[in-house]
Amino acid sequence: MKTRRPGRPPTRVDEIVQRLADAIERGLLKPGERLASVRRAAVDHGVSKNTMAEAYDRLVASGHLEARRGAGYFASPAPRPARARVPPHLAEAIDTVSLLREQLEARHEVRPGDGRPPPSWMEGSELAAQFASGKWRPGGSLEHGYGSSWGFLPLRERIALSMVERGISCSPEQILLTFGANHAFDIVIRHLTELGDTVLVDDPGYYPLFGKLRLARVRAVGVRRLPDGPDPDDLEAKLAEFRPKAFFTQSLAHNPTGGTLSPAVAHRVVLAAERHGTTIVECDPFADILPAASPRLAALDGLQRVISVGTFSKTLSASLRVGYVAAAPSVVEALNDLKMLTVVSTSSFAEQFIAHLINGGHYLRHLRRLRSRIDTATATAVANMAAAGWHVSMPPGGGFYLWVPLPEGVDEADLCHRASAQGIFLAPGSIFRPGRSSGRHPAMMRVNVAYASDSRLLSFLRQSVDASRSGALALRS
Repeated sequence: MKTRRPGRPPTRVDEIVQRLADAIERGLLKPGERLASVRRAAVDHGVSKNTMAEAYDRLVASGHLEARRGAGYFASPAPRPARARVPPHLAEAIDTVSLLREQLEARHEVRPGDGRPPPSWMEGSELAAQFASGKWRPGGSLEHGYGSSWGFLPLRERIALSMVERGISCSPEQILLTFGANHAFDIVIRHLTELGDTVLVDDPGYYPLFGKLRLARVRAVGVRRLPDGPDPDDLEAKLAEFRPKAFFTQSLAHNPTGGTLSPAVAHRVVLAAERHGTTIVECDPFADILPAASPRLAALDGLQRVISVGTFSKTLSASLRVGYVAAAPSVVEALNDLKMLTVVSTSSFAEQFIAHLINGGHYLRHLRRLRSRIDTATATAVANMAAAGWHVSMPPGGGFYLWVPLPEGVDEADLCHRASAQGIFLAPGSIFRPGRSSGRHPAMMRVNVAYASDSRLLSFLRQSVDASRSGALALRS
């Protein structure tokens, strides 16, 4: 906002007007928020009442303030400054994470499209009490410096032990702690790829990864995902055609399909990657609630060509932002260098808290309850959606997701728009496609089992099916 004529120095009125206008435009003063009275504001700013009254009058004239007779002055919605032009690759990456933006801002009341467990699954639990308590602190004083760039050693030791229990040969020196799985993907992409490279990804697959690859200007080519893992024939063909630097995949409780890798497919994937010299990046976000003997690429490969990415976000708390990378020693050392260059280190406080939960047995008891909740919610969701006319198979994976085909005649985009108008947040299948092209794929949506039995969602789904059937009958007649 321009507050004075050019060619003269700013007055005190100019300075106050500029300061308050900036606060409103930046959202620091919310629309409808009451400002101090002229008398009080004059004292706060160290000016006369006449000077303050003039500043308020100019802000009313510019539309930043609203004067209400007998009540005072209130902040008004003000136009935000125009954004600088965004480069095309950045705009495309940002558009990819529109679904993530809704998960963070939480504007919808009914949230079957959310990718995380609901906060209510934490409330009232033993973990909630641990969060609230100040007694979790480990022995000795806490360090207030950066801490090791590798992360809190006792937590790395526990993670390495868990990986050994899953059949993955691993030492603490091969574990690097990160700010969650997404931060792990960031540094792995920086390490493995350069501008213009090609990588393979699951199709459908993890949509925030697609945005990160676009941001790095790396081409993502989809590998068809089947219920028992990546299609080995499609993978082999695309490895030969594109010679990719890496293949990013989620083996167990797959997001978004809920499928799980079979041992036969796992062997073919590892052998194909070895033949073509391609690194596999395997995400394992549900590792702590799945059987240790589940087939994992990292177990077959021994962390030679496979980089394993894990997180506590899906099984503990997304707010803690703690994840990890496990890889061959030379790879994890290079990733640590990138971590130091980008974020220096991760939160020792959060890492020590998680180590406390694990060592005290609190995390294990929480996981038992979480598994039970997921099993119950999944069975209930499948039955309730079938009763509403939406038929979906029981996923074998044990995670949060149902991959739901839309009934004939129901349009994916139209369904999501109508749901949003009713305060229901859906996750359309097209967002999980690396090319964002739904025309050649069946219409789908990802549903989080924790929210799938909400009566408002089920009523909406039932009405959508009824409307599509009525339309089909009308066309036939």
